[in-house]
Amino acid sequence: MKTTLNIDDSVMARLKNEAARRGCTMSELVESALRMLLQAQEKKRELLELPTFRSGGPLVDVADREALYQAMEGR
Repeated sequence: MKTTLNIDDSVMARLKNEAARRGCTMSELVESALRMLLQAQEKKRELLELPTFRSGGPLVDVADREALYQAMEGR
């Protein structure tokens, strides 16, 4: 899609230089920069709170190897 943008002269000069340095067009560089900006904003979305529950506490002392074997294997 073609569109018209007003870009400050100093930004445009830097854009031209960077595009030349990378060997791409100014359009490709602007599109790439906009994609990165929009993706970064998507990642900043607020995380949903995870549900919590009460388990009633541990059934075995994980520091007690024999108790772990008993619980896992029915020894």
